[in-house]
Amino acid sequence: MNKEKFQLTACTEEYWEFVRQLRNNDKVQAGFIETKHISKTQQKEYMNKFQGDYRVCLIEENPVGYIGVIEDDIRICTHPDYQKRGVGKFMLEEAYKIWPNAHAKIKESNLASKKLFESAGFEVKFIIMKRK
Repeated sequence: MNKEKFQLTACTEEYWEFVRQLRNNDKVQAGFIETKHISKTQQKEYMNKFQGDYRVCLIEENPVGYIGVIEDDIRICTHPDYQKRGVGKFMLEEAYKIWPNAHAKIKESNLASKKLFESAGFEVKFIIMKRK
């Protein structure tokens, strides 16, 4: 897929339900550190607070992923139908222009995210250990 077709846009209210549904999608849920179902009410409250910290990736005006940076911590997700097509890397590269100090916390088991961040020039700096 050609990067010129990708567009990163503000996460206005029209995209909030897309973000919620993608975040709740069983195919991506396991990649997140926190795995919990997000209700429409929870999403509305969250996005009212953090809307300016999120962007949505569009291909031909259709949302295909999102990226957010809260307190320099990156949250990124690409719709399963668009994974491995450069969407995630595009979002990271564009987000870095907005949030140059951003970093990511990645589950050790999430090899796809690790590979994505490494391909965008990120490197491991810290390891967080949690008790079982």
